[in-house]
Amino acid sequence: MLAPLGIAPQPARANACFGVVESAECRFGLPAAEYEALLGAMTAHPAPAVVPIGADAAELRRYSLWQLDRKNVTLYDSPGGAPLGTVDPGYTFVVPKTQVEGWMEIEPGKWVSRSNLNGTRASSFTGVRLGALPYPMGWIVRATKPSRAPGLNAVRSTRTLPQYTRVYIYRTEVVGEWEWYLVGPGQWVEQRQMARINPLSDPVSGGRWIGIDLYEQVLIAYEGGTPVFATLVSSGLKQWPTREGTFKVWAKLRTDKMSGSMGRPDQYSIPVVPYVMYFDDDRALHGAFWHNGFGYRRSHGCVNLSVGDARWLYDWASIDTIVHVYSSR
Repeated sequence: MLAPLGIAPQPARANACFGVVESAECRFGLPAAEYEALLGAMTAHPAPAVVPIGADAAELRRYSLWQLDRKNVTLYDSPGGAPLGTVDPGYTFVVPKTQVEGWMEIEPGKWVSRSNLNGTRASSFTGVRLGALPYPMGWIVRATKPSRAPGLNAVRSTRTLPQYTRVYIYRTEVVGEWEWYLVGPGQWVEQRQMARINPLSDPVSGGRWIGIDLYEQVLIAYEGGTPVFATLVSSGLKQWPTREGTFKVWAKLRTDKMSGSMGRPDQYSIPVVPYVMYFDDDRALHGAFWHNGFGYRRSHGCVNLSVGDARWLYDWASIDTIVHVYSSR
């Protein structure tokens, strides 16, 4: 496996300041002199100097489809008409053809009650263009209150860091089996609340290629050995894993229809999936409008991106672009 840059956990060391917020010798879990030195860096570089690619609001509306209730939904031949059958429970999305008061036609001659449909809203999250950064960068993947020292519970009055906040990692300390990141003055976040960008040290290709870190749930686009873009993804769940290995994009489709696991509770049917790039048999990179949980595994084996990220990557990559899937830990 290729070695990531700068992510080796720091060895556990004796630190009499663990758990100490303020004393003559300690500040926020570190020896006072060490913390004061970092404070200058945090003041000079308070947030990652990166540029989000941004999302097209009209496109997000276009890809915000309707989802059927996850129960047996009755189909009718007309609004309030005769039953035709049922749609089994699952993750079923539709694009209504016609709407009348209280009813939607989801296929020609097939109507469902409006009460059985729920609107979805595509996430406006997008990744960032990368340049030279003075410190490692990451995202808060779940809204969290930072702690005042590694391993401590957060104080209730502490301001919450919202989901997808971009932060520098100024210092890493290990408490038990988990790393804690210093992300701001007196702000420590445990690694399970964050996804960290860990660029690979050795390029897989001299041209454009994509690295997907399953551990961090982070995708990085490279040009040779230079990372140029990074974002959060959602890869396959344990029972439907995204496979590690080195692949090539073998097909690109601006939209595609996807379905699977039919007849099971997790069955899915999505008529319009945006910006699809197949790279490992039927596993693909593609936009996902149906959730806003990027940074966590969620899929049936594909690699979910926000719609904005999927569009950027689709335009940037080409057939035969290498996709390297690995785990940094």
